[in-house]
Amino acid sequence: QNFDINLLKTINENESHFKNNFFNAASQSVIITGIAAPLGVLTAGIIKHDKKLQKDAVWIVGGYILNAVVTQGMKRIVQRDRPFITYSFIIKRDAGGGYSFPSGHTSAAFCTATSLSLLFPKWYIIGPSYLYASVVAYARMYQGVHYPTDVLAGAIVGAGCAWLSFKASAWMEKKHSAKKAEKPVGL
Repeated sequence: QNFDINLLKTINENESHFKNNFFNAASQSVIITGIAAPLGVLTAGIIKHDKKLQKDAVWIVGGYILNAVVTQGMKRIVQRDRPFITYSFIIKRDAGGGYSFPSGHTSAAFCTATSLSLLFPKWYIIGPSYLYASVVAYARMYQGVHYPTDVLAGAIVGAGCAWLSFKASAWMEKKHSAKKAEKPVGL
């Protein structure tokens, strides 16, 4: 616990107007990014008449749903208070309601980053995606609403849920293709 709060204190204490605005924007963008990513993939699939991209948009949404269920379930099980509640020296810079562990914003950002990285495994997608997710994670600590272990757990949950959704989609596609191949032609 000492490492957790000491690191958080270091991140949280050096305030500036620029950092307040920048990290607030990063935190607030998670919902928009979470909607824009699958919507963009779906739109590209429709424009290109690419059924695979359209299905990929669905598995991204599936990852988000799984991520939300796991994150909210963990919050209710662990019931960790926000750091600004436990420690009076932590400056609260965001509304952060409910429980702290794991970070929902971080898990959503890493779910987005992992989904896009699995779908488009190019350095120019992977790098910016994870940089964005890392900025969101740092922002949540700077804002005083999450401990470092909250954001680490959120990153693991978000990336894991996206990966599980991706694997489930690949497994279902393979199973569907095998059934299609078994069907006699003309029936």
